[in-house]
Amino acid sequence: MRSFLLDIQEFQLLFYHPNKLKAKTLLGSKEYVKDGESGHIGAKIFTFRELAVATRNFRGDCLLGEGGFGRVYKGQLDSNQIVAIKQLDRNGLQGNREFLVEVLMLSLLHHPNLVNLTGYCADGDQRLLVYEYMPLGSLDDHLHDLTPGKKVLDWNMRMKIAAGAAKGLEYLHDRASPPVIYRDLKCSNILLGEGYHPKLSDFGLAKLGPVGDNTHVSTRVMGTYGYCAPEYAMTGQLTLKSDVYSFGVVLLEIITGRKAIENSKTGGEHNLVAWAKPLFRDRRKFSQMADPMLQGQYPERGLYQALAVAAMCVQEQPNMRPVIADVVTALSYLAAQKFDSDTQGVQNLRWTPATPPRTRRDADKRQKGGSYEPRW
Repeated sequence: MRSFLLDIQEFQLLFYHPNKLKAKTLLGSKEYVKDGESGHIGAKIFTFRELAVATRNFRGDCLLGEGGFGRVYKGQLDSNQIVAIKQLDRNGLQGNREFLVEVLMLSLLHHPNLVNLTGYCADGDQRLLVYEYMPLGSLDDHLHDLTPGKKVLDWNMRMKIAAGAAKGLEYLHDRASPPVIYRDLKCSNILLGEGYHPKLSDFGLAKLGPVGDNTHVSTRVMGTYGYCAPEYAMTGQLTLKSDVYSFGVVLLEIITGRKAIENSKTGGEHNLVAWAKPLFRDRRKFSQMADPMLQGQYPERGLYQALAVAAMCVQEQPNMRPVIADVVTALSYLAAQKFDSDTQGVQNLRWTPATPPRTRRDADKRQKGGSYEPRW
């Protein structure tokens, strides 16, 4: 355990910008001083026994899911708090460094759209992370391969989730210092709480972004096929715009209901972005991109604007992609425009989008209910 705590000390020195860290970080102590105030790593340290008891010895009926990193269980702590416990596979994809990164990132970064880390366990070679429990699972669970009787996300909820996920990413890019590149944005890493409130999770692949005159950080290519920005996949050069590309893929999934990679499809429909790009060029085909599960219950203009945001995010050239703050502005506006099928009608699934307003007056509509309407 002591060696793990020393690793935390060393990581703190790298995590904080040098001019923000006072010289009170000592090996063997978890205390640090940031901006003149003393603090500590807030995550609680659990024993393996405590977490085994919480999950009834990791029983199968407590299993929430599993992946390359290991398994996630639902557990109940002695305090009666319900939590999600991720037990890392010792032979899996997430090693000790990734575990350490996640503990530090989630201990030091806090936002309503980031999952909360309750604590961790580093007993011997056991590595476990304890998170707040997100009762509605992941966004992936609500978009793809729906079980019979499962509620389909309506348009309003989709825009709310998209805007919330974008706000979490904006916090990492614009509020954290130095900025943090998430590097693993995908639907299965967006968890949903009560009221479908979205939170980003799984920070093991996160990297500190470039500072000063640096334009990128060079690193081994990691992430999930279908979500990685093309320039990062080819060169290993990681920027904030790499995350924006991944977000664009997620937004396309939210709009279309399709997966980033459809193994059951061939040719041009296998890759979501490759399928979407030809359709972006013809506005008459925009209605064909809406998730059929919506059954036409979406606003015409809202669909057009959401697709415009997605199209910009997945631009081939990173300098052509928007910054995440602009994406938040656009999606927050769309989320605020509540669609009501009873009053606004259901779209004909063969509907051809009308030409957008051509006059400057129509294009520059502003201040509807206190919100700014972006021009897309």
